[in-house]
Amino acid sequence: MLRPVASLLAAVIAFGAVLPAVIAAPPGDLNQLLEEVRTQREREAAQNKEREARFLAERNKRAQMLAEAKADLAAQQRQQAQLSAAYDANEKKLTDLQAQLDAKAGNLGEMFGVVRQTANDFSSVVRGSLISAQYPDREEFVTKLANAKGLPSITDLERFWFEMLREMTESGATVLFKTNIVEPDGESKQAEVVRVGPFVAASDGRYLTYLSSQKALAVMARQPGSEFTEPLKELQEAKEGFVATPIDPTRGVLLSIYAQRPSWIERIEHGEWINYVILAVGLIGLVCAIFQLIYLLGVRTKVRSQLRDVSHPRSDNPLGRVLSSFKAGPGAGEENAEVIELRISEAVLREVPRLERFQAFLRLAVAAGPLLGLIGTVIGMIMTFQSITESGSSDPKLMAAGISAAMIATVLGLGIAIPLLFLNAWLTSMSRSIIQILDEQSTGLLAESLEGKARA
Repeated sequence: MLRPVASLLAAVIAFGAVLPAVIAAPPGDLNQLLEEVRTQREREAAQNKEREARFLAERNKRAQMLAEAKADLAAQQRQQAQLSAAYDANEKKLTDLQAQLDAKAGNLGEMFGVVRQTANDFSSVVRGSLISAQYPDREEFVTKLANAKGLPSITDLERFWFEMLREMTESGATVLFKTNIVEPDGESKQAEVVRVGPFVAASDGRYLTYLSSQKALAVMARQPGSEFTEPLKELQEAKEGFVATPIDPTRGVLLSIYAQRPSWIERIEHGEWINYVILAVGLIGLVCAIFQLIYLLGVRTKVRSQLRDVSHPRSDNPLGRVLSSFKAGPGAGEENAEVIELRISEAVLREVPRLERFQAFLRLAVAAGPLLGLIGTVIGMIMTFQSITESGSSDPKLMAAGISAAMIATVLGLGIAIPLLFLNAWLTSMSRSIIQILDEQSTGLLAESLEGKARA
């Protein structure tokens, strides 16, 4: 059907193209023109035939592809049906298995909750425990178990039980081991560490604290006093037996708080200039009291020695000088009683200033100490009110510094007054006892002289 139509169209087109040439061409060229038309028709017929062949081939190919696609679609539909059936069967099977699992699990769900809660509580202990410095891998395991979403395995439960048992065992053990410690300047170095349970860890006489973020021990930047650090050296050097050492039952909390306590020097520096004035007064009074105490002890010893040999007075003690002045005076044997008494009184009064030296200053220091402490108390309260004014709140931490300065000044004032009061009382008692001896001996000399004159 298509082929005659195509031939007819080609003939019409060729006739339309040749007709003008035939009309215009001379009779001699008609054969040539006819030949060209024939040739053109044959060429076009060949091309049309070729196009028809390609079209048929393409149509057959498309038809084959369509058949293959339909066959593939049918296969996919069959596979879909099979998979849907398998999916439904698997869903039913999973439902049955889950029901069996829930039935067989029984109280395992409740056990899982208990395990998670216990692991969570235990992780907080492990995170800050000194034992974790020796066994750093357990912290990650306990934290992972505490955050688990599913039932733990038998292996995890056994290890969890083991870690809890090891924590209890190591809590009662004193262990010496080597590990890296962090110095206050941030440098890490290998050192030998002694650990007393989860309470105390020390190295080279210094307390250590556990850094959970770095999983390492670090030297406390501020160490407590020597009464706490000295036993650590003995503990680290001990090989057997019992060694007394301080421990912190709060696992480092109390020790850190105690280490933050300021020393007496820091408290004095915080208390402004009045503390230095109080200390200066106390130091001067103490030096004067010690100097006078040594002097009076020596004088008392020499006076007692002189009492055993009154007939031979010596000039190295007050009693000897009083006796010498009585016996060596011009006309001593011819003077009346009043002159002799005046001379003896003069000799005794000459010795009194040395015996009562510095006592007036000590009484002044005793009275001035509490007054200077009161000044420091007022200064500390001023600091407290100033901090409240600047911050606009009555935070106890802000007021503590000023109150501490006030109390330290009061303590220093009483601290110098009370010892100086006792020293002054002691010096007064010693000087009065020596003066009493001088008075007794001078009165005895006077009585002896009057008695001798009466017999004469």
